[in-house]
Amino acid sequence: MMKRIFRALLNYFFKGLLIVVPLGAAFFLIFWIVSRVDNSLNLSSEILVDSQGKPLYIPGLGILNVIVIILIAGILVTNVITDPIKRWFARWLNRLPLFKFLYSSIKDLTEAFVGEEKKFNEPVLVEVNEFGLKKIGFLVQKDMTALNLPGEVAVYFPMSYSFAGQVVIVPADKVKLIDRSAADVMKFVISGGVSGLE
Repeated sequence: MMKRIFRALLNYFFKGLLIVVPLGAAFFLIFWIVSRVDNSLNLSSEILVDSQGKPLYIPGLGILNVIVIILIAGILVTNVITDPIKRWFARWLNRLPLFKFLYSSIKDLTEAFVGEEKKFNEPVLVEVNEFGLKKIGFLVQKDMTALNLPGEVAVYFPMSYSFAGQVVIVPADKVKLIDRSAADVMKFVISGGVSGLE
C-alpha cells in the first residue's frame, strides 16, 4: 500500500516537474534579461532624488529607454539619414577594423531574422552522406559562383539548444525544401527535435 502511494506521488512529482521546470526557467530567463537591461540602462537613480535626497529608482525606465532609442533610430534611418551620411559612416567604420567586423556581423545576423531580406526563411533537408543521413538547415545562398562553386549552395545548420551553427557548402541537388514555416523548423532544430512540428 505504502509502495503504491509512494509510486503515485513520485509519478505526480515528475509530471509536475515537466510543467514547472520549463515554465520557471522561461520566466526566470525573461525576468533576468529584462532586469539586467533595465538596471544597465535605467538612469532614474542618477537623475532623480526623493524628498530626503536619496536616489530614486523607477523600475522599467531602462526598458522604456531602449524602446524609445530603437524607435528614434528607426525614424532617423527612415526619414533623416541620407546616402551621403551612410557613406560617411561606412568610411568611418573602415578605419576601425575590429569594430567594423563586430558591427557588420551582428547587423547581418539581426537582418537575417528581422530585416527586409530575411535569410532564415527557407528550411531545407540536406542529404549529407551515402547512407541517407539527412540534416535540417536553412538555405542562405543559392549561388556560390562568387567562390568558383557553380551548382553549389550555402546551407546554415543551427545547433540544438543553441543559436550557434555552421554554414556548409553542398551540391544543390542534395538540398530539398521543407514545406513548413521557418519558425517551426527552427524551433524543431533548436529544441533538439522534440518540439515545433505539432
